Amino acid sequence: MEIAVIIVTHNSQAVLGRCLADLQRQSRSCRTIIVVDAGSSSTAYLDALRGQPEIQVLTSGPVGFSRANNIGYSHCPAGVDYVVFLNPDAFLDEHALATATACMEKEPEVGCLTGRLLGYDMEADQPSGLIDSTGIFRAWYGRWYDRGQGLSCRGQYATEEDVPAACGAFMFCRKAALDSVALPGDHVFDPDFFLYKEDIELSLRFRAFGYRIRYHPHCIVYHCRGWQRNRRRMAYALRVMAAANEVRLYCKHPSVYMMWAVSKYLSVRLLRL
Repeated sequence: MEIAVIIVTHNSQAVLGRCLADLQRQSRSCRTIIVVDAGSSSTAYLDALRGQPEIQVLTSGPVGFSRANNIGYSHCPAGVDYVVFLNPDAFLDEHALATATACMEKEPEVGCLTGRLLGYDMEADQPSGLIDSTGIFRAWYGRWYDRGQGLSCRGQYATEEDVPAACGAFMFCRKAALDSVALPGDHVFDPDFFLYKEDIELSLRFRAFGYRIRYHPHCIVYHCRGWQRNRRRMAYALRVMAAANEVRLYCKHPSVYMMWAVSKYLSVRLLRL
């Protein structure tokens, strides 16, 4: 079974090297690693990657997370069975790809798998001891959230199970399923989502086509999101973008939760909450 990994980077020089090193130490190797730069202020940090036979480096300009992933996907070699969308600040346990592959091989109806994402503090260069995500769920009133985020990791969420959506930091996807759910233009991520909620939209599309989203607790990924002190507060413009994309999500996947999404957007846009 052949695996291709797509990493979208934007000024990610502090973490990309560690991400790639952990990928190259996997007990189940990947065929190709595609690194797509999405408008870094300088791409000099990518120069050392050029010429490495297993790594393709592409530059796209500031097109956003979804479009950059789509560019990477369009460069996947023929014969790939699985495609992994991986954030540059996500570091894989050495058996993560092997665990994910084994699960997908025995459950052909699963279109996408996510793992136990744990926080990682780059400043201290060690795991934070906190959960980052064990799948994305929806509250009764409509808010999407990463299950367990911020809780101390004490072995909870230890059961392999289906979940409503997968976190975009690590999405292990069946290539045939991605091809089935692709939008016109062979876009696997909806290009209308510049950043935020694109992982939920793709998950909903998987499920609409009859594919399952699987959480595997023994597929371990360490994720730096939110654990770096200088990233704990989201800028106002990004909060507006995230809230607007929640409205956009329910425009594309109609739901009674649209009322909540609109109220959230107005609260953020007008009241700066």
